[in-house]
Amino acid sequence: MRIALLSHMHHPIAEPYEGGTEAHTAMLADELVARGHDVTLFAKDGSVSDADIYPLVPKDFEFTNLASPLVRKQQQGFLAEAVHHSIEAIHDGEFDVVLNNSLSSLPFSSMRELPMLTVLHTPANLDDVTAIVSRPNWTPSPLHRYVTVSESNARGWRGLLPEVDVVPNGIKLDRWQPKVAHTPGLAVWGARITREKGLHLAIDAARSAGMQFEFAGPVSRQDYFDTEIAPRLGTDVRYRGHLPHRELADFFASGEVFVSSPLWEEPFGLTVVEALASGTPVAALPNGAVSELLGERGGCMSRSTDAAALASAITRARRIDRSEALAASRRFDFGGMVDAYELVLADLCPVPVERSA
Repeated sequence: MRIALLSHMHHPIAEPYEGGTEAHTAMLADELVARGHDVTLFAKDGSVSDADIYPLVPKDFEFTNLASPLVRKQQQGFLAEAVHHSIEAIHDGEFDVVLNNSLSSLPFSSMRELPMLTVLHTPANLDDVTAIVSRPNWTPSPLHRYVTVSESNARGWRGLLPEVDVVPNGIKLDRWQPKVAHTPGLAVWGARITREKGLHLAIDAARSAGMQFEFAGPVSRQDYFDTEIAPRLGTDVRYRGHLPHRELADFFASGEVFVSSPLWEEPFGLTVVEALASGTPVAALPNGAVSELLGERGGCMSRSTDAAALASAITRARRIDRSEALAASRRFDFGGMVDAYELVLADLCPVPVERSA
């Protein structure tokens, strides 16, 4: 198949990944190429992939919520124009199918006549998207299919879109073979450093549980880091920086416990699965899809969303055998995820389109 893979434009699809969506897009593009598909990745300049790359946004462009309302509006308009351009290129490119991995509303209205699979990576609260699909006169294209990453996230989208299927995210399990042993008394954390990820609460909980604490990830909100995180640093709390993906297995494995502290309805939580695959039990807040990821024995959820409850979950998670955490990760195989995508893509274009040389 000739596949147009449309990503979001905020960050390059390159290591060190800004978050799970970027990592997902990068691995998906490479795997589809490895399976013999002709893939073009529409992405920000600076992206790295085995797919052909169609750069749409300059590498030095940065969208920031800290800008003035006028500047943010201008930035949003620039990104929308980039998506418009990608849609024009896809229309002209004679692709068999579109795999929409973006956060844009435009594919819902401007690509209705093209076969398209949309992967919904966020809760059903994207204002631009919900504004379109909630219009009384909007109807879904019969050429479009929708999947999301967890049952908990599907519930919100099923009120807006038809037949939202669930294909859980996956990781390449054979790459998560750490070379280090865990450090007793160490809790680790990894994610984008923003308020909704709850790092401040994780630090307080680890301290309350008597644990050393190390965290890694990109500082996506500098104001949050400066006011909430920097004052909490100390001999028992250390920032390891924004680690390359290849270093995360050892980092996660070094912890006796991995702490997941989302203060929002997180649709999946890729780092939770990565920590489990590294053999590290998880202590988590009871938000979003975490219960689906942990299963029965991969970790412990707190009974409420305060630091004391999370500290209790950390203490309980320390008693979990690491083989149980490893076993919980085996349900999230990357190959199985791509198999499921391929089935949908093939269903959208069941007869391969022959192209002249």
